[in-house]
Amino acid sequence: MINKQLDLDELDRRILNALQMDASQTNNDLAAAVHASPPTCLRRVKRLIDAGVIERQVAIVAPQMVGAGLTSIVEITLDKQADEQQVEFEALVAQESAVLQCYRVSPGPDFVLVVQVADMQAYHALAHRLFATHANVRNVRSFFSINRSKFETRIAV
Repeated sequence: MINKQLDLDELDRRILNALQMDASQTNNDLAAAVHASPPTCLRRVKRLIDAGVIERQVAIVAPQMVGAGLTSIVEITLDKQADEQQVEFEALVAQESAVLQCYRVSPGPDFVLVVQVADMQAYHALAHRLFATHANVRNVRSFFSINRSKFETRIAV
């Protein structure tokens, strides 16, 4: 599904940048930060949400502080790559809370996943559930993070 890109003016961009840094700020604080009136700011944020530019507002949790200290990047190659099989695999991984991100990619593997689990034992359990028992998974290649050098959620606008 392709969404039409919304035309953003300078105020929209300032609002988006400010919210990406701290979405918990009050509308009054946001308005002051972006040099707009509170009603204008509220109206603009609602427009950005309604248009789908702002998908959702979340808290970013430190994985190691909640017992999810192992990050893995996983490449998956399916045996059959027809759209139906790819959609089926996407639905399977979408149900798994440890899978934070799933990308259908080309060329190379069919999918790249970002997985966050407690430890290697938890990863093995997940790999068995999702990959070893799934008949259409031909190849799994996993990479384990030893150090997170950069983690960013902001998109330059």
